[in-house]
Amino acid sequence: MSQDLKGGTVEYIVESGIGYITFGHPQSNSLPGAVLRKLARTVEEAGDDDAVKVIIMQSLGNRAFCAGASFDELVGINDYDTGKTFFMGFAQVINAMRKAPKFIIIPVQGKAVGGGVGLLSAADYTFGTEHSSLKLSELALGIGPFVVGPAVERKSSTSTFAQMSIDFDWYSAQWAKDRGFYQEVFKSQEEMRSAAMDLANKLSKQSPEAMAELKKVTWSGTENWDILLEERAEISGKLVLSDFTKNYIRQFKSKK
Repeated sequence: MSQDLKGGTVEYIVESGIGYITFGHPQSNSLPGAVLRKLARTVEEAGDDDAVKVIIMQSLGNRAFCAGASFDELVGINDYDTGKTFFMGFAQVINAMRKAPKFIIIPVQGKAVGGGVGLLSAADYTFGTEHSSLKLSELALGIGPFVVGPAVERKSSTSTFAQMSIDFDWYSAQWAKDRGFYQEVFKSQEEMRSAAMDLANKLSKQSPEAMAELKKVTWSGTENWDILLEERAEISGKLVLSDFTKNYIRQFKSKK
């Protein structure tokens, strides 16, 4: 069943060995803290579920994949502990995806911003469409993409992360594919979702033990991320309190 989480939802169902985790929010699938925490717990649940051989993580709708952090929640943060707790939500989701002993496939139907780029970067296999452009907009907010940075660097490279962080403009799906964010890019969502299902069905018939060991190998070198991502959340938790950030968000929301 879907659960209301500050306007958002996280749904988990299992069919034929595939665990489907679907999140959504009316504001372009943005992520309030409650949704992030529920998403992390759901990934852990799917990882522990013996009925699940492979996970598909997806968002609702046919447009944006994920708009990243909820601006409504960001503008209301008034102390360091609250700020750190919010950004720890992203850390918890990424670490849950990293530790899950099952491969996670993400079909990205549209644009991904900030934390949304972090989510797709933490997937083991990612599909996109021609509309699946990417943007790391955090510097414009006065924050910086600190928590998602390690996942972005692992998915692509440090130089790509630096480029996206410093020149915080939109980058096309083809550009993203060329740099490893997407394994394949399709013209339509139907083609993309069909490819994701084909891969999930194929993986659901493979050895769970072999896939778990292979996942460990592909994530080798990230064992320090529990500490690293918490340290990054602390940086963002401090910066989000600045007048620069609050003024930017207010101006952004007033234009909508």
